[in-house]
Amino acid sequence: MIMKKITLALLVLSSFGFSACAQKSESTKSTVNPSVAAFPAPVNPMTLQNGANPSTDAFVLPPLGYAFNALEPVIDAMTMEIHHDKHHATYVTNLNKAMTTATQYSGKGLEQIFAELRPEETAIRNNGGGHWNHSMFWNWIKPGGAKEPSADLKAAIEASFGSMDEFKKQFSDAAKLRFGSGWAWLNVGADGKLFISSTANQDNPLMVNVVEKAGKPILGLDVWEHAYYLNYQNKRADYVTAFFSIINWDEVEKMWRAAKK
Repeated sequence: MIMKKITLALLVLSSFGFSACAQKSESTKSTVNPSVAAFPAPVNPMTLQNGANPSTDAFVLPPLGYAFNALEPVIDAMTMEIHHDKHHATYVTNLNKAMTTATQYSGKGLEQIFAELRPEETAIRNNGGGHWNHSMFWNWIKPGGAKEPSADLKAAIEASFGSMDEFKKQFSDAAKLRFGSGWAWLNVGADGKLFISSTANQDNPLMVNVVEKAGKPILGLDVWEHAYYLNYQNKRADYVTAFFSIINWDEVEKMWRAAKK
């Protein structure tokens, strides 16, 4: 009963705080997923979006690239809208504010910044991580891609973990056992092999001076409560299980092949 009241309260607050939900177009409200091609392509978060004047360089919020309801019932439309338009947008805004004083990173893309980032640089660490992590996440769950890894990627996963089932178990454990907020990752290590890790808050394995084991992420799962709470409440394990049904393995493969170069 208490949980139902909490959920109802969250929904009521969301209806006031995010009134744009009630103003969606008919295509967004439709239960039929529109073509991904009808939406703008996501912006590469690893580069600066250059203005006419170098002093105006700024990171930008990439378009989601698909309808808010495109992943239902796994992730509901309201969660997607709030997650992208509010949470991710705030990371971008705060990252640009932090960059105005972090002149040592002027003109550098996020991957370059992460390679040099010091643990105490929390504004860049939290907001830069939040921007990169979410930009990748939207691609990893983008509708329309392969629902299973290719033969080559599957072979690499099996070589590292023994089987797909064992990979899913280890990845799920990393996501479920992450205390508080954070991410679970599938990475390519320096040796070219795949490994699983998890990070707190908005850290990621590209932050070589921050994480215990650095690597190149090719898949990540957001386990902050704002990513799933409206639909799953405290049942993070159910959210983690459902995640495997919406992975876009084409996007994972692109990053895997790029990481091996």
